[in-house]
Amino acid sequence: MKLGFIGTGNMAGAIIGGIISSGLIGPDEIIGSDARQAGRERVRRKYNIHVTPDNRQAAKESEILFLSVKPQFYPAVIAEIREEVTKEQLVITIAPGKTLEWLEEQFGKKLKLIRTMPNTPAMVGEGMTAVCPGSEVEKEELEYVLRILNTIGKTEVVEERLMDAVVSVSGSSPAYVFMMIEAMADAAVAEGMPRPLAYRFAAQAVYGSAKMVLETGKHPGELKDMVCSPAGTTIEAVRILEQKGFRSALIEAMRACADLSEKL
Repeated sequence: MKLGFIGTGNMAGAIIGGIISSGLIGPDEIIGSDARQAGRERVRRKYNIHVTPDNRQAAKESEILFLSVKPQFYPAVIAEIREEVTKEQLVITIAPGKTLEWLEEQFGKKLKLIRTMPNTPAMVGEGMTAVCPGSEVEKEELEYVLRILNTIGKTEVVEERLMDAVVSVSGSSPAYVFMMIEAMADAAVAEGMPRPLAYRFAAQAVYGSAKMVLETGKHPGELKDMVCSPAGTTIEAVRILEQKGFRSALIEAMRACADLSEKL
């Protein structure tokens, strides 16, 4: 199975690394194209895949083609490769806002299209990827793509109407979590803790808390209540967070994120 990537940035690299590490597809069966020589050389050295500056070559040689460039470059890239892409290929996108209908219009023909939205924890094998197949994609083809994406974390097949919500709750959300970890560490540093130690404590607390939500099946509110002893330190911290609009700030930020995703 020949796999192609147009764009060899961080997300493409994460997917390539996951696939090769899993043994699902070997590096000799992967080709990546990038206008930037530095980007091409980086993935060639790291993963030993084939690379080219020619997007048309990558499209022509691939059975499954990932469009892993930024959303603003999609029109130009699709115009460039349109004649090379056939109805037998699977074309997978990882850009917010680009609907299946829009993609089909850009290509000017019916294709086997799959929209996805991964996130950066894919770089450490803990990604969360939403997958939305087009009408031309067969069940076996979708299952194979899920196998590919499961090498970088977990996947969920979702309706296309949910993709903007996915961007806000998963695609962009690592940034919110990193900000929270940084703020938690800053507070610990203010209390006298060395910064490297503060980052380890804060990051492990977030990692462990997320694992509890996933593995216990308990509602996050119930887990929060388990930590909040009467008249204790935690409920006092929760009171201040509520006073400062912690939940509202997250909700409003995510709504703005989803709104922009829809307009891209």
